[in-house]
Amino acid sequence: MSFPPRRSLPSALRAPAAVLAVLAAAAGCASGGDRPGPPVPSPTGAAAGICRELYDALPEEVDGQPRGEIEPETRFAAVWGDPAIELSCGVPRPEVLTPGSEHYNPATETVEVNGVSWLLEERDGGHRFTLFGREVFVRVTVPDAYAPEVNALVDLAGAVRETVPEKPL
Repeated sequence: MSFPPRRSLPSALRAPAAVLAVLAAAAGCASGGDRPGPPVPSPTGAAAGICRELYDALPEEVDGQPRGEIEPETRFAAVWGDPAIELSCGVPRPEVLTPGSEHYNPATETVEVNGVSWLLEERDGGHRFTLFGREVFVRVTVPDAYAPEVNALVDLAGAVRETVPEKPL
């Protein structure tokens, strides 16, 4: 199920081979995978509590993709599939919603999915959606491999509605 976007917003360095081999081995041991996870935010106070609740409510599958693990473990981010659909909770307020910022745009494209509103940004290789109108900003990045990318939001809507209180902008 997909929803059309709507417009409106309420308000190479050289190194000896031995050094490279050691670095490559260490990276392989620490990463747990070939692809880094999403940037992990550091929310505090009430926002951290809301993000923990959201993390606990997140589905095991998003857009038919199984939930993965992130190293180091965190309760402020989650991933599904390969390439990964990435969620980060407690991200900063988007510049497009910040009056006076260089990128402020009150007419930014938005999409509403099952009662949850998201900012829509087309990115190289996919889309980025940022939750708005709620107590905490949550960012979801969906690669083109899952087109139409908005479908991932269907599986996340219930957890968001249950755990992230509404807050007018």
